[in-house]
Amino acid sequence: MHAGLRITAFTAALAATFGTAYGVGQAFDPVVEDAAPARHETHPRASSEPAEEGEHGGHEAEPAGGLQISEGGYTLDLATPRVAAGERSKLSFVIRDSAGRAVTAYQREHEKELHLIVASRDLGTYRHLHPTRAADGTWSIPVDLPRAGGYRVFADFTPAREGAENLTLGADLAASGPYEPQRLPAPNSTAKVDGYEVRLDGGLRPGKAGELKLKVSRDGRPVTDLQPYLGAYGHLVALRSGDLAYLHVHPNGEPGDGTTKPGPDVSFTATAPSAGSYRLFLDFKHEGKVHTAAFTVRAGAAQGIDEPHADESGHGH
Repeated sequence: MHAGLRITAFTAALAATFGTAYGVGQAFDPVVEDAAPARHETHPRASSEPAEEGEHGGHEAEPAGGLQISEGGYTLDLATPRVAAGERSKLSFVIRDSAGRAVTAYQREHEKELHLIVASRDLGTYRHLHPTRAADGTWSIPVDLPRAGGYRVFADFTPAREGAENLTLGADLAASGPYEPQRLPAPNSTAKVDGYEVRLDGGLRPGKAGELKLKVSRDGRPVTDLQPYLGAYGHLVALRSGDLAYLHVHPNGEPGDGTTKPGPDVSFTATAPSAGSYRLFLDFKHEGKVHTAAFTVRAGAAQGIDEPHADESGHGH
């Protein structure tokens, strides 16, 4: 997916915005919440020194996406910058062109004109949503964010004009209420969700493409009848811990092309924009329901650069 402008640090902004409490007052896609938290390829230059968690080593030739509110003449105008945690709210926004006009024409990609990702800053909550667009270009969708704190909203789209590139624009969203920071879950290679077990083989390398293979099973048996979701047998989003740099990738092959099977393996090719810790979210569909498995991986670590390790529980949530 297309990358954005130079990465900026959010630590100072978060410190200024979040104290001991937040004072500012789904179409229903998958939700990931950690109860006890402990084609967007970029080709950046990465440092040989591994970064600490929340830090990002090296210099990026093409910085990652989602870190900017404007790019390529388009701007994400978030009309709902604040919501109340635990309450159902309407999230609305408009994509504006360089003249300030609301964009009303988009290319359909993976069955949708626009994909909306909402993730908490601590990466404990993740939602992949598909809002509805009104005739005047306003997008809206109901949301119910479970915990107070800082969130990032990502709009993933391609304008309907010749030569237009895919864009991922990001904006900050605050959920009010008592705020307690959460730790990033430990690295894991196995995730359990809704009675399924998903194993991750491979990992992320800074500035180098690598294969991520995910195997879905249930009750100890491989799931061989996955259903297409958004035109694929799986949908993967990676977010970098700290600044939430965005990496969106899709499986190698498509249903019906003769090269892919409906499980249990779904493979992806991805390139990490830099060293650091990442949270991976895999959406897959089985028996008519979408499920989301989450993993924490390290890119550029001194040990196991592309081999994630399970935590004590064997999964990340």
